[in-house]
This record gives sequence, C-alpha cells and structure tokens, in this order.
Amino acid sequence: MRAQLSIASGVREFATTAPAAIAVIDGDRRLSYAALHDRSSRLANALLSSGLIPGDTVALLLANQLEYPEAAAGLAKAGLVMVPLNPRLTPSEIAFIVEHSRARALIVDAALGDRAGAVAGALEIVLVTGDGGSYEAALAGAPSRDPRVSVSENDPFCVAYTSGTTGNPKGVLISHRSRALTFYASALEWGLGPGRRSIAVAPMYHGAGFAFGYGAIHTGGTVSMLRSWDPERLLAMIEKDRAQSVFMVPTHAQTIRALGDLALRRHDLSSLDTLFFNAAALPVPLKEWVLDTFPAVGVHELYGSTEAGIVTNLRPAEARRKAGSVGHAWFMTEVRIVDDIGAPVPAGSPGELFSRSPYLMNGYLRDPEATRACMTEDGFLTSGDIAVSDDEGFIRIVDRKKDLIITGGVNVYPRDVEIAIDGCPGVVESAVVGERDETWGERVVAYVVGETSANEIESHLRLRLAGYKIPKAIRFVPQLPRNSAGKVLKRELRKDA
Repeated sequence: MRAQLSIASGVREFATTAPAAIAVIDGDRRLSYAALHDRSSRLANALLSSGLIPGDTVALLLANQLEYPEAAAGLAKAGLVMVPLNPRLTPSEIAFIVEHSRARALIVDAALGDRAGAVAGALEIVLVTGDGGSYEAALAGAPSRDPRVSVSENDPFCVAYTSGTTGNPKGVLISHRSRALTFYASALEWGLGPGRRSIAVAPMYHGAGFAFGYGAIHTGGTVSMLRSWDPERLLAMIEKDRAQSVFMVPTHAQTIRALGDLALRRHDLSSLDTLFFNAAALPVPLKEWVLDTFPAVGVHELYGSTEAGIVTNLRPAEARRKAGSVGHAWFMTEVRIVDDIGAPVPAGSPGELFSRSPYLMNGYLRDPEATRACMTEDGFLTSGDIAVSDDEGFIRIVDRKKDLIITGGVNVYPRDVEIAIDGCPGVVESAVVGERDETWGERVVAYVVGETSANEIESHLRLRLAGYKIPKAIRFVPQLPRNSAGKVLKRELRKDA
C-alpha cells in the first residue's frame, strides 16, 4: 500500500531531518520543527481523548498566530477536519458555519472570544489560546506521541466556507491530496522550501492565505506571522526576519505604495526575491509600480479559487509584456474557455473558464446539487469567471460571469471599464457595476477612489472605450468595500446604489 499524502507529513518529516530549524515566528515567540511536531501531537491526543473521532469537524477562530499551523497539523494527525472561521464574521454568521459543518469543538484565541457568541456554549469542547488558557492546559496534559490516525489522501482536511455572495456560504471540501500537492508545486514556483523564509500576510483562515502560509512549513521553511495588516509592519518584518518570498493581494501593494518612497527606503528589503499576487488582477499601473519598485524581485500573478485551487500563473519573464494577464495554466492543470453551450471559443473571444486538476475540491458539503451545477461530466470545474485567451495562450480574466452588465442588449464586462478608469491620472482604483435602468435594462456605474473629477475620467475614457461602455454615473468613495481576501464586494456597491 502506498503512502498517503497528508498535510501533517511535512511537520513529521522536518521534525526528524531538521528538528532545531525554526518553523514559525510569531512576534517574540519561536517554534522549532521539533516543538511544532510535539505540540501538534499533544493537541491531536487531547482532542481524541476528549471524545472526538476521526472525521469530526473542529472550528478554528484564530488570527495569523503560532497556534494556527500547529492546530492544522494536530487536526490532520488526529484525522479531524478543520473548519476555518473568519474573525470578521458576525456571531450569527459564525453560528451558521458551526452548525452547518456540525463542528463538535472550537479552538479560539482569547482576544476573539466575543466573536464566538453563543456557539461556544453549545459545543462539546472549547480550547482557548493565550496565557493561562485551556488550550495550553490541554497540551500539557496530553501525551506527545504522534497518534498517526490513518486517513486517505482523498479525505477532506478542511471545510472552507465561501464568502456567501449569493445567500448562505457553501462549505468547500478540500482534500489532503489537493493541498499537499499545492504546497509542493508552490515551493517549486514561488521559492518556498527548506531554509527559505516567508511571511503569512494574507489571513490563514482564507484558502490562499493558508496554502502559502502553511505551505512554507510543509516544505521545511520558516514563516513569520503578520497578525493583522499593517504595511509599515510588513516592511519591518521583511527586514528583521530576512523574508525572501511573500504572498500578497493587490490591496496590500496599494497601501505599501501609499506609504511613499521614503518609507520603503527606511527598510532593508534586499532579502526579498519573490512576490506573488492573487485575489484580483493587479491593475496595470499598480503592477508597473511593483516592478519598478522591486526591480530585482520576481513578480508572479496567479489566479484561482477556493473550489479550484490555483489555476494559472503569470511568471516574471512575461510580467511586463503580458501585464493584465494571469498567465497560462499552472502545473498539472488543464483549462477550457467555452461558450454557453460548452463549445471552445477562439482566441480573443470571451468565454467561461473551466479547469481540471488534482487541486479541485471534493465538492460542497451536503450540497450535491450545487456540486453538480459547477462540474462537467468529464471532471472540469467552472470558475464562474469570464476569460479571454490570446493567440499565445495567455489568459486574461475579463470578469465574474454574474457581474456581466447587459445595457441596451449589449454586453459590457466591468473589468474592461475598470482597467481604462485605473489608467486615468489621479485614480487609485475603481469598481464598475450595473444598476437597473428603465430605458437600457442596466446602466454602467463606476465607483472611484482617487483625486480627479468625473469630467476628467469621462474625457479619458472617450478616447479608449466605446460610448456604450462609458459609465452613466461616476461616484467617488474613500475606499472600496472588500472581503478578507482583498476582493471587492460589488454587492455592497449595488446595495448602496
């Protein structure tokens, strides 16, 4: 019988081959691989001895902190399934996820205890991290022997809940095999691995944040925990911990740019050699700034989703020539761009993007109808995104299919309009949505962050866009609403219209 891939295998491996190497840095706290192995085994035994059985779900309500990777490893060792919770959710939203996932236990940071609301009292086991908390007491009282519960690599290690843009969020079942392969491929692509130093910038409760934060540990590197987003703090951490490879979303780059050149010059960032971005396309002007500001750094732009994992990547060699693209299909991934009846579209024509790879989800938890709706019979999964492939096979994400605007019977892809607006002097960023209109069905409306005027934007656009694409209204806002992954919440803009 062949060995099964597990997200716990990296911790086990490096606890043997590099026990003294530092796996996690969290402020003044350091955790070696030997200690990470010991503590995660103790957690696994503590949960199993409390009555949990393999296959049970355990919710995590934690920030980016030392306990996150050890909890993930401990749950995997025990054959338990992790349910990450976003600390920004309301108590009622957390309650829905805990109930829907049928979680029997909760691991929560003391500082976030109020977010757990009433669910904590209804759960069988609640472990609270922090000085004097029940989490440390549970670890101290449990044996350090690795329980090594047998789990198939195709079994879920995690139920990750979507952001719920249309109704309640859905639980995405992600297997050990999916994430373990993601870790190894990420190490090959983005410079994770033994001796390499990274920073967990994106939240660990999000799919990409976990993949790249925990991926550094799974492959023998060191990850420093950025507890909450602070651009100046990140620059200081890069200097202090000599970080080499850092994952960010476009919003992070925007706020770093807003600090100004002086702030960047205050820090020694010479250790940095790789930056990789996800969550939304980097606006071309922002990407040019990143490339100019970090000329010795390889800049990647990737695309993916919770359900599909990583789908494409644009590598540094093509970063300038193909700015605006998310590259080609990633390792072990097949991509299709098809029309409404499933037929492939030619280069230059928009279509719905599907992918097939070993990273795909197992399905939605207890929702076979939704699972069938997004999968083809031959195993391709829809992203829900509209994409265009050029004659060299480079893919550009045009928009979310549900965000398509139909005005006067003509299709308008908001991303095309946003790219044009973002190129206007004085514009920081923009978001374009459709609003109901009695005459046209929908009208194009732009929300803009920046210091310019509606007239200047309109003059800029008339040289670049067909008349029907030009927004009928331009509204200035101090910032765009975003979720924890950095994606713009267009539903919030539509709601305020």
